[in-house]
Amino acid sequence: MPKNRWTLRHILINEVPGEYPYCRQVNCRPLDKTTNVSLDTTRQCQSVIITRLVWMNEHSRIRLAVDEATDQGVSGGARRELKSVPFISYLSAMQKSQLLSDDMVSGVEIRCEEKGSCPAGCHLCHHQAVVGGLSGRGRTGNSRSGEPPSPIPVLLEVSRVVPLYSLVQDNVTKEAFKSATMSSYWCAGKGDVIDNWCRCDLSAFSKDGLPNCSPLRQPILRLAPYLEPSSTMVAVEWVDVEPLIGCKVSDYIIQHKRVEDPSEAEVYTGEVISLVDDLFSGLGSSCVFAGKKTGDHPHSVLYSVVFKCLEPDSLYKFTLHAMDSRGSHSDSSFVSVRTSCPMVDDSRAEEIADKVYNLYNGYTSGKEQQIAYNTLMEVPPPLLYRVQHHYNSHYEKFGDFVWRSEDELGPRKANLILHRAEKISNYCRSLLRSTNIRSRTDTMPYVYCRSEEGQPPSNTWHGSLHESRTSCMEKLISVQRNTYSNTKLR
Repeated sequence: MPKNRWTLRHILINEVPGEYPYCRQVNCRPLDKTTNVSLDTTRQCQSVIITRLVWMNEHSRIRLAVDEATDQGVSGGARRELKSVPFISYLSAMQKSQLLSDDMVSGVEIRCEEKGSCPAGCHLCHHQAVVGGLSGRGRTGNSRSGEPPSPIPVLLEVSRVVPLYSLVQDNVTKEAFKSATMSSYWCAGKGDVIDNWCRCDLSAFSKDGLPNCSPLRQPILRLAPYLEPSSTMVAVEWVDVEPLIGCKVSDYIIQHKRVEDPSEAEVYTGEVISLVDDLFSGLGSSCVFAGKKTGDHPHSVLYSVVFKCLEPDSLYKFTLHAMDSRGSHSDSSFVSVRTSCPMVDDSRAEEIADKVYNLYNGYTSGKEQQIAYNTLMEVPPPLLYRVQHHYNSHYEKFGDFVWRSEDELGPRKANLILHRAEKISNYCRSLLRSTNIRSRTDTMPYVYCRSEEGQPPSNTWHGSLHESRTSCMEKLISVQRNTYSNTKLR
């Protein structure tokens, strides 16, 4: 660490020589903001110092140590006696003596409410009230003997949102405070902020030799709320994790795979897709496309990926991690989702059930048997299950579908037909036994983006995603769904 850079801890506990900081953070947790810091009124163990450290009692009066001469005069010495004055009187006196500017007075107010006691694990918190004498430097003296400690500190708070270091008047201390605050928030206190990146200290490197004073944050993958998963389509999204200052996200890696058994070992890695090299470049599959748009905040970016060619009634696991321009990877996040049941055309299923009944009815020739067998083998398994449902609903009095198929086609062919429907899950079986199944088509908007730049060589590291130029447009996609009524669960 450079010798001329003070850490935030040094400044906050007043180890910087020269001017005494006007603001002091005694919370064990980090500050909330960097260039726009305010003291959170809901947190404990914080105080603001106006030229000297002040703890308020519950009556909104400030305890000051003043020197008063006794009747014995100078020869008898002087004794210190504690007096209490209203806080507004204290500020007025400081303003008249030009020790406090108008801007600082307007930015500070007293809140007469209890904030709770300091936690025992906070080594920077002071449990005792400050009652000692105050020198010109703003140092606190020792408590008067016999003075009980204040169990409930009531804190002075900043009501106007300003950077803490802007309350410091000395330029050297102000710059040191600013540098330490920026380092603590953006570079984990292990580096200096240079423009919009962190220059890490020599001690802030990982075992791989990569700087880690500004590590990548974990992107949180979630299902996109604008597109409900269908039988073949799932949309996921995440918020960009690149900070304003620090590491630069160069790419996001998405992995998706079909999971037959959630408890099985993850030997099969599935398909791995690069947001930049595969999706934005247009070189990836036509079944997957990506988009981006502005998030809820002005500087946030929301990325989305739509998968179109998935298998119905299947469990999929989607995993995401970020990659920075130095080759480091973030922690991954994942989301698992099961696609909905396969689409079926209910009217067609009923037509096939009537056709099979007519073929089975009466004397069945070899040609009619072959037509029935070919018809039932050509339909997909979900539609076959629905055909069986309609057949039994209308013609079960002449024998159910299984018995009639074995009687007309023989056990071997009947078993080949019925075996195809065994792969359907119990949940989808219950839906396919519904009284009515209707089909509908929803039209949903989505954002589609392509890179405007040429494809870089595969061995070239990308810069920040924010620096890449992409053209985006809004398109419409049709999503087919089944609606079920009077579902009979067995």
